[in-house]
Amino acid sequence: MNELQLNRALLEKAQSALPDDALRAVRENALSEFVRQGIPTTRDEDWRYTNLSNATKLSEQWLESIAANAATGVHGKAELPAIDAYPLLVSNGQVDDAMFAAVQSATNGVLQLRRLRDAADQVSADGPMDAFNAALLQDGLHITVAAGQTLDKPLAIFIADGGPAASQTRLVIQVADNASIDIVEYHTNGTPDEHFANTVTQLGLAAGARANIVRVQNRNSAQSQVGKLNAKVQRDATLDYASVDLGGSMIRQDVVADITGTGALVSLHGLYLATDKQFIDNHTRVDHRVGPANSREEYRGILNGRARCVFNGKAVVHKGADGTDAQQANHNLLLSDKAEVDTKPELEIYAEDVKCSHGATVGQLDKTALFYMQSRGLDREQAAHLLTRAFAAQILAKLPIKSLHAHIETLVDAKLDVLLEDASQ
Repeated sequence: MNELQLNRALLEKAQSALPDDALRAVRENALSEFVRQGIPTTRDEDWRYTNLSNATKLSEQWLESIAANAATGVHGKAELPAIDAYPLLVSNGQVDDAMFAAVQSATNGVLQLRRLRDAADQVSADGPMDAFNAALLQDGLHITVAAGQTLDKPLAIFIADGGPAASQTRLVIQVADNASIDIVEYHTNGTPDEHFANTVTQLGLAAGARANIVRVQNRNSAQSQVGKLNAKVQRDATLDYASVDLGGSMIRQDVVADITGTGALVSLHGLYLATDKQFIDNHTRVDHRVGPANSREEYRGILNGRARCVFNGKAVVHKGADGTDAQQANHNLLLSDKAEVDTKPELEIYAEDVKCSHGATVGQLDKTALFYMQSRGLDREQAAHLLTRAFAAQILAKLPIKSLHAHIETLVDAKLDVLLEDASQ
């Protein structure tokens, strides 16, 4: 029996308290699927390192509040960073009306921006946490980029959650033929309370489409999150995705990219910085169903304290996907002998005439390089900062939205200062 299973009667009671709108049928179908699969436990191979017991406790409290018709809006005001972009805000799974209306008006003709309840037939549920998300959806965003159109600046979607509860957020994004868009998915917090966020992004790239996506996760140390990007990539389409994890207590992010057309390119890059007892788990899967098509993947982590991080990346080259070129790498830097990383890059190849490689490294700061830099007049802390910054810069340089670089570099430098201060104690 799954010891993390949520009570079905409570799930149904909470669900019945939600609005009787177009999402109701979606919620009911997803609930049956979620009950069938249950919350993943550490006995499940794909979740062996990710403990969801606290997330389950918070989810139960949240369900009880919904069932009692308690308010589920954000408790407090989120402080959003200043980014040159079209801003949208989703707080505790609910869309900010004023921002929605402003962006809808400003991008008319390029974007079709709808509430998810007006596009309920586009919601899918693949996997247990995806089904849990769909079963309790209250709101969400459906974004379509018109064929041949390009948005003139990034679309920044701020996901700011708060209150001692849980939330379900879903984004559905469709990029039509030969269209392109830059998207910032920025996860932060509305209050300092303990909170569990379950987020899902569905992305569809039509022929020749392009999406540049930067996901920034900078939640407070009391918040945990399970997130997923599920991408369908058609002929000659490009997905350029980068993820930067800085905050949170327990973070799990899955990226699933399904390449269904020749000439497609999927690039996945990630940077995670963790200290104290932070846990960050990145799982990726790229399915090459046809060839030729390319995928590039590189994740890097810097850990200190008793932090634990996981990288599990899999590229599957299906039968008949000849001409596939899939490259995968994971590199980690440990600043503490108590920090731990579990890395598992994988290749499954069922085709011929392919070019595939994968590798992983786990190491410490180069003592020779530290000695050399100190001999040139730097103190140890300065030398360590330069070396760790150079390590992180390999990912920062690949962020696909150039206007974000300065902002994210500032966040990374601040987190590196914390990591190195802890390392010096």
